[in-house]
Amino acid sequence: MATQARKAKLEELRADLLARIDRYQDHQHRASGALDKDLEEQALETQNDEVVDRLEQEAKEELAQVDRALARIDAQVGDRCEECGDPIAAERLAALPYTTRCKDCADH
Repeated sequence: MATQARKAKLEELRADLLARIDRYQDHQHRASGALDKDLEEQALETQNDEVVDRLEQEAKEELAQVDRALARIDAQVGDRCEECGDPIAAERLAALPYTTRCKDCADH
């Protein structure tokens, strides 16, 4: 995958992640309204909060990976493994555009 195409894909993914994080935070801050008055509904909403918390955390972790990959592209080392320095396979970059390590280093 060409560097500019990969960068564009990462920037698109970054925008999507930021939008998802905003939606998760809106949910957590009850932007759509307070908890339901029914206790069973409150219990269900509280369980949903736990799921949304985990989804938000996963999105933030993925965003950090995307930001790291974009910074490496800007530094002109985005297609090289940050551990061993070898080139990262184009197939791996196409499948995981935010990866910063070659398959061998990622497996260890």
